[in-house]
Amino acid sequence: MKKLLFACALIAVSGPLAAQDVTVTVNAGASGPTISRQIFGQFAEHLGTGIYGGVWVGPDSSIPNLRGIRTDVVAALKALNIPNVRYPGGCFADEYHWRDGVGPNRRSTVNANWGGAIEPNTFGTDEFFDFIGMIGAKAYISVNVGSGTIQEAADWMAYMTADSRSSAGQDRAANGRAEPYEVSFLGLGNENWGCGGNMTPEHYVDLMKRHARFDRNFNPAQGEGSGKIMRRIAVGPNGEDTSYTEAVMKAWAGRDWSWSIEGLSLHYYSVPEWPPSLPSVGFGEDDYALILETTLKMDDLIRTHGAIMDKYDPDKEVPLVVDEWGVWVAEDPGTPEGFLQQQNSLRDAIVAALNFNIFARHADRVGGANIAQMVNVLQAMILTDGAKMVLTPTYHVHKMYLPMHDATLVPVTFDPGEYAHGDIVLPAVDAVAFRDTGGKLWLALVNLEPDRDREVQVNLAGLAPQRATGQMLSAPNVNTINSFDQPAAVVPVPISGVVENDRVRVQLPGKSIAVLALD
Repeated sequence: MKKLLFACALIAVSGPLAAQDVTVTVNAGASGPTISRQIFGQFAEHLGTGIYGGVWVGPDSSIPNLRGIRTDVVAALKALNIPNVRYPGGCFADEYHWRDGVGPNRRSTVNANWGGAIEPNTFGTDEFFDFIGMIGAKAYISVNVGSGTIQEAADWMAYMTADSRSSAGQDRAANGRAEPYEVSFLGLGNENWGCGGNMTPEHYVDLMKRHARFDRNFNPAQGEGSGKIMRRIAVGPNGEDTSYTEAVMKAWAGRDWSWSIEGLSLHYYSVPEWPPSLPSVGFGEDDYALILETTLKMDDLIRTHGAIMDKYDPDKEVPLVVDEWGVWVAEDPGTPEGFLQQQNSLRDAIVAALNFNIFARHADRVGGANIAQMVNVLQAMILTDGAKMVLTPTYHVHKMYLPMHDATLVPVTFDPGEYAHGDIVLPAVDAVAFRDTGGKLWLALVNLEPDRDREVQVNLAGLAPQRATGQMLSAPNVNTINSFDQPAAVVPVPISGVVENDRVRVQLPGKSIAVLALD
């Protein structure tokens, strides 16, 4: 590793390579499918300090809070216009018994999945809904299919959504919430091919049908015609394995009136090897190129599973929901084992941007996604340490991509060039165009190559541009991070293109992300 870091340092001081041109043609007069804002969903699992310390500090904490929830974290997350938050897991969900986390008498348990930590259950159902109400997000609840019962899951749904005429609604009202909660998405289990019970596809499908039938939403505000119908998300594939995709979609195609689903999940991480061993800080170009190569396989996975889904669902009624994705590397030294705490670098921001671009290009099939995870765990938006908080490079990418929420995909064509490192050959540039909900045209660009600038020539077929302005994210090195001591090492800066002869020229630095409005 020391030799690798030294070699990388020699590359860095030698200066950037000569700029090369890339031409991107945007067919401004054409339009594609809507890019669902749900692809910017978040994930908050009872894992490490993701909840306790990251979101919840308790009402008696000296850290500023509202009803026990950190106000600094709430303010930062609210600025991202987060569409939904998936909760309570993850592997934790299929060992979670919701009654432990409601009411005045909470039952502490052992978090067997994540470090054997004591789970106090002081943050439970009502605290979660309080939190997402503060940040303006919808609820994506994962029910316990692995170790729980259908009755338990149905009772939890009643507690959340039934009115006060029922005992479940009265129990909720006694705990401080008279009105039913809205559950927008319901995950029917989690990774039941693995930590959720090691089930065969056939066994899972039988269970999934029953949960889809009996885990009812009783909230009248989410009834037919409300535009708020709860969407049930079935467990889908683990990476390249297509067995769950085939079994679930075949069952869906042959369903009768008694059950259905409105989504199929996909889990895929940018983790080149298992167990994760690459460092989150101080890495060199070998690790950088390998993580990017792994990330770009997301496109092939969506195509593979999408083809199976098309076989049973040619009208694309069931969206693919990538409800776990992100960089997964080794835990930071000195952090508790099983807490999955890692730093967050410019590399991780580039990974996030590439994934968003991939999801956008597959907007006809991908209807949602949830990065893992929100605070202090894996590829987090925010890191905390006691009262201290820092926004990560990945946070800034989410904010830069706000115009993509519910935007319309616009076709582009381009030759990306090549970024070659050792045996790895990747596209040098990635690009996607879209019109926001107000009709403005945007272009998102990523320069993957760490040491070569790219001059991007943008041709706008069907539009004469007047100006091109936006934000760009880069840093001195791909492994640059935002720390508590240097929180602004990786932050967006303004960028402008030069308009001439109905074209736009953009100077795109190496290892950078740019999102520009084309007026």
